[in-house]
Amino acid sequence: MADVLLIDQLSAGYGQAVILHEVSLSLAQGETLALLGRNGTGKTTLINTIAGATRQHAGHMTLGGVHLHALPSHARAAAGVGWVPQERNIFKSLTVLENLTAVARPGHWTPDRVFEMFPRLAERKTNMGNQLSGGEQQMLAVGRALVLNPKLLLLDEPLEGLAPIIVEELLRAIARITREQGLSAIIVEQHPQAILAISHQAVVLDQGRVIHQGRASDLQSQPALLERLLGVSEHKA
Repeated sequence: MADVLLIDQLSAGYGQAVILHEVSLSLAQGETLALLGRNGTGKTTLINTIAGATRQHAGHMTLGGVHLHALPSHARAAAGVGWVPQERNIFKSLTVLENLTAVARPGHWTPDRVFEMFPRLAERKTNMGNQLSGGEQQMLAVGRALVLNPKLLLLDEPLEGLAPIIVEELLRAIARITREQGLSAIIVEQHPQAILAISHQAVVLDQGRVIHQGRASDLQSQPALLERLLGVSEHKA
């Protein structure tokens, strides 16, 4: 299957500070990549760099053959990058439906399809963003990224602070979006086992460098290696 995303020898950061060093990876259509690492190792910086929110110092990134490095963030969205940052960035003064229609682009993903994926949002389509629970806001943030009809979905710690029942619902939805709908995704997460279970690839960063890259199932099945790479034990994951 053809690669959707190609990153080659990428160095990037904030201003003159270089956080990422010579990062290379690729992602095929319909694949999910679990991006793991201890806090402060560059995971969010990599997501932000793909989305266009950092300074790129070296290397190349292409999405569907389009060179991203010269594009501002809004043009990257048009090129196929769907970004769900930690802050979620929903419009809290708009209704759920207005949040979706305000950013929708033509394609497979429409507000109605988002409501099919997240029935909770369908029940609250006339509620304002600030009237939603944290889990519902996260679902809306994912829905807003989907109605852009992206080639690549970037999710930065989508499970953080959510109740277990909402975590399970989101994980099922993410797995369906990628495995059934053919959308590629990169997921940054502090719950490695949960994300590895629905991912194809795994990349571990340390001090802004790739220290492990391989099949997610292989890393999931080696708790000792996972502990060594991340400093977590299986029961903590």
